[in-house]
Amino acid sequence: MNSVIQTNNAPAAVGPYSQGIKAGNTIYVSGQLAFNPATGELYKGTDIKEETRRCLMNVKAILEAAGASLQDVVKCCVYIKDMNQFGLINEAYAEVFQDTKPARVCIEVARLPKDGNVEIDAIAVV
Repeated sequence: MNSVIQTNNAPAAVGPYSQGIKAGNTIYVSGQLAFNPATGELYKGTDIKEETRRCLMNVKAILEAAGASLQDVVKCCVYIKDMNQFGLINEAYAEVFQDTKPARVCIEVARLPKDGNVEIDAIAVV
């Protein structure tokens, strides 16, 4: 049986989807933009490293609500607006995933929701 993951420590869904779903021992975290969960504001126009960290902190909050952690992540998808920022995004990503390095794909996209610069989703297994 699947269960919906919901936490106030991550931004509310801005469409017809859940923050995350737990299916058995697998957790699927929906794509997270750099929203501040307290204000609902997007960290748009700030440093891309800060935006990346904020995306990952939102992923972390959803994982924690499901009883998991970043150490349980097996795969991330990173969607970025500008591949020229790949190096800076990698730096912030590496700061967060220090010990465990999940499988990953990074894709440059034409546009992200709310005109964000980076969006990250994750799959974790507990």
